[in-house]
Amino acid sequence: MKYISVSLLMLLTCTLTFGQEGYKGKFEQLGTTLPSPNEYRTASGAPGYKYWQQQADYDIQVELDDEKQTIKGSEKITYYNNAPEPLTYLWLQLDQNMRAQDSNTPITEQSSVKDSLPARIFQKYVMHENDFEGGYKIKSVKDENGQPLKYIINKTMMKIDLPQALNPGENFSFHVDWSYNINDRMQDGGRSGYEYFPEDDNYLYTIAQFYPRMARYDDVNGWQNKQFLGNGEFTLSFGDYKVAITVPEDHIVASTGELQNAKKVLSSEQIKRLEQAKNEFEKPVMIVNEEEARENEKTKAKGKKTWVFTADRVRDFAFASSRKFIWDAMAVKINDKRPMAMSFYPKEGNPLWEKESTLAVKNTLLAYSERTFDYPYPVAISVHAASIGMEYPMICFNFGRPNPDGTYTDSKKWGMISVIVHEVGHNFFPMIVNSDERQWTWMDEGLNTFLENQTCEEYYPDMPIKFGTPQTIVSYMGGDKNFIRPIMTNSEQVMQFGYNAYGKPSAALYTLRNTIMGPELFDAAFKEYAQRWKFKSPTPADFFRTMEDASAVDLDWFWKGWFYTTDHVDLTVDNVKWYKLEPEDAEIEKNVKAQKGDLSQGDVSEESENAKDLPENYQPLTVTDTEDRFYGEFMNRQSDEDIRKQYEGKNIYEVSFKNEGGLVMPLIIQFNYTDGSSETKQIPAEIWRKNENKATKVFATDKELASITLDPKNETADVDQSNNVFPRKEDESKFDKFKEKQTRE
Repeated sequence: MKYISVSLLMLLTCTLTFGQEGYKGKFEQLGTTLPSPNEYRTASGAPGYKYWQQQADYDIQVELDDEKQTIKGSEKITYYNNAPEPLTYLWLQLDQNMRAQDSNTPITEQSSVKDSLPARIFQKYVMHENDFEGGYKIKSVKDENGQPLKYIINKTMMKIDLPQALNPGENFSFHVDWSYNINDRMQDGGRSGYEYFPEDDNYLYTIAQFYPRMARYDDVNGWQNKQFLGNGEFTLSFGDYKVAITVPEDHIVASTGELQNAKKVLSSEQIKRLEQAKNEFEKPVMIVNEEEARENEKTKAKGKKTWVFTADRVRDFAFASSRKFIWDAMAVKINDKRPMAMSFYPKEGNPLWEKESTLAVKNTLLAYSERTFDYPYPVAISVHAASIGMEYPMICFNFGRPNPDGTYTDSKKWGMISVIVHEVGHNFFPMIVNSDERQWTWMDEGLNTFLENQTCEEYYPDMPIKFGTPQTIVSYMGGDKNFIRPIMTNSEQVMQFGYNAYGKPSAALYTLRNTIMGPELFDAAFKEYAQRWKFKSPTPADFFRTMEDASAVDLDWFWKGWFYTTDHVDLTVDNVKWYKLEPEDAEIEKNVKAQKGDLSQGDVSEESENAKDLPENYQPLTVTDTEDRFYGEFMNRQSDEDIRKQYEGKNIYEVSFKNEGGLVMPLIIQFNYTDGSSETKQIPAEIWRKNENKATKVFATDKELASITLDPKNETADVDQSNNVFPRKEDESKFDKFKEKQTRE
């Protein structure tokens, strides 16, 4: 260790501020906050050499009843135990039971009474009662030999006791038969269900969570059997699917996977058009056009058709069915892959959907593939539904309906495009990078919102500013902390769900990329995370560690502040002192002129035409000769005179900053000079590492400053821009504005 003299140490200490008031360890490492690395998940954030995950394969036969709006089905599940320990029972998710009459969802919702309420609002949102008979009716659970298996249903989970332990490396097959009533999405809400069109007496079905599905078992949680209350989505294992879907014979079906029996369910003309679409990369080909769909609406055929689809290495399965569907498709070039982009929509979606939907699918696949990995599936489908958007492997349900006369606003168009980009983007997160949605909504919604914004910026530059940028979360970040939770909060405990799970995580990544790490480092690290964890199941720690490991940027302070607290950004320019280098024996100059409004804030004296007062914050700076005893300590090769000449005539500014909001961030400082020019300097967030509340920094400039602006482009979600400027801009009061208006009138 190099020796430093006591006198020099005292000199250096006196020049810095080490205040410890309110110290909260913002720059301490996350340490034990994160789980300990092990052979399954490494300290670098990569899967360990013994990483494992379970597999569940499905063979499903399902029938949709268009008269009664019901689903019935039978499935064979083959479950592979790749864990290092034996299993004596299995857990399945029964998510439809969230709509059962004994569901915990309405019971655990708080409510209150107002003086006057519409009857249905009172019933649904105050009393939390519903006359819909939802939930699974489990007919049977049997093994491969047809023998009943013991099971117990606990709300949205079902436990199956195994006849004998399922050892590592073994698999077990069993059968489940079930049925349920399909909910009306327009009346009851939900991620799947039906919409009824009274004008032509037809239904459009978007069907998901339609079959009992294996819960995930992993090295982090064991069984992820947390109840489904409505927000925390679906944590699942990968597997191979074969699904036979029986519907009315005049229905068109869109589905996860690839159609296996096109000749049995499509006309020769539709097959021809579909083949043509496989070689069309510029614009969609109509497989079923609007005129044909309108005619099909009138048929009401009584027969049935069974559409067969297969899908490999997917974590879920969904489909849509209607006789109203228009269908278009085109191919997308992604290196050596040629996935198909498709859209299915009723005439009520046109002309907007025919014009924009499939192109948005294509743009999403291109943009996300560039930033993560090449899209691996054979198809990506956008289905029109009037209510909320929702995603599943290879297929998603999206809103955005024009007016009945076909007209639409720019807002409607941009809203539809953005939701398609978002839901198609979910194919990457979490359908392939398979995070735990039941626990951490932000790991798919936040990352996906961030990539959605990047896609829209690239392919839709005219789209207005998007939700999930630093500028759009300021009001949330500075809001009442009683109604805000840290990002690292379980999905069912989150408050202000959209901001917490979508907006704030996206804005955090936006700031991390553009302000803290820079695009080159961030993009490489983010792509590394996607590549490491595609077709695997990462945790938050795996993401945090990978981003640091692949960039050599210590970000523990960032994760702590943005993800583990409800602190907000409010950095201020507290004070500025202005110095000029003066000779050691010189008298202080008396002719420094300060214009009103300049940084100096000085006033011209009226006592004399020649004598001017110095600005109140101007001070002379004398740089003396260095004492001989310090030469060895400083190891300075320049002479004292050279140093004086180096700074002679320069403006020396000591700028003081305060952290009012608690969330430390880099200092982005714009220097505005009296000649009208400006320049920006950025100080890393580590400036706060020894004092989290105050920071002081000295700058030398050739030009004289008129003002200083902190975060001039609003990159950091600073909640109070008024204290980012020095000198402060005096805001005219509402009363003053009123008086001025009265005077004019």
